[in-house]
Amino acid sequence: MTLKKTKEEIKLLREGGKRHFAVMLQLKEAVKAGVSTQEIDSLAEKLIRKGGDEPSILNYQPFGATYPFPASVCISINEEIVHGIPGERIIREGDIVGLDFCLTHKGLVTDGATTFAVGQIDSKVKKLIEITQEAICAGIQVARAGNKLGDIGHAIELCAQPYKYGVVRGLGGHGVGHAVHEMPFVQNFGRPHTGMLLSQGMVLALEPMFTLGSPKIKMQKNGYTYVSSDHSLSAHFEHTIAITKGEPLILTAK
Repeated sequence: MTLKKTKEEIKLLREGGKRHFAVMLQLKEAVKAGVSTQEIDSLAEKLIRKGGDEPSILNYQPFGATYPFPASVCISINEEIVHGIPGERIIREGDIVGLDFCLTHKGLVTDGATTFAVGQIDSKVKKLIEITQEAICAGIQVARAGNKLGDIGHAIELCAQPYKYGVVRGLGGHGVGHAVHEMPFVQNFGRPHTGMLLSQGMVLALEPMFTLGSPKIKMQKNGYTYVSSDHSLSAHFEHTIAITKGEPLILTAK
């Protein structure tokens, strides 16, 4: 496992990323009031396998976890930031839903997430989602060879500051490609021109996570799901990108 991927590996990751994007669109369309999170998870596995690929997080056991993750997609609702486990919970009108999954295509892993509302929501919450999405775009724009990890975190953090959003601590982006989680850890805050040097061939999953309140998190009893410590609503977006000589390449896109 290396930080840098070959041109052929990035080509395959782009193939997988397109499939990832297509599955995400279908899952988002399926999320409606009255549908259970288990139904969405079953659909995720079906769609991923239909394309000949594998749901990377199904039965994946990260370091520190006491049991493997039991689903193909993380579904995090309202104050849940990441790693919500699908089950009997019914999605309701006004919920904020985060979908996050990994897809393995020809042995290589892409990772991506999106957050959206089911039905009508408060304008304040709508703005949170919009700004978190803007933050991932800002992070991607500075993810260029010659810049540093701190530049990414700084660009993301700047988006949150005018709105006094909580920039989640303890969770962040990461390397990806050969495995679900690789080095380096990519914080969503930081100082420019600090940290690891970005170089051509690196593949990263960038994932800003903002809340309407505290940046602190706590783990639920299930051992996977993180929620905001004050139970404030949260939003999360993620793309897998490749560092190039110029514009970063968004792998999990159409």
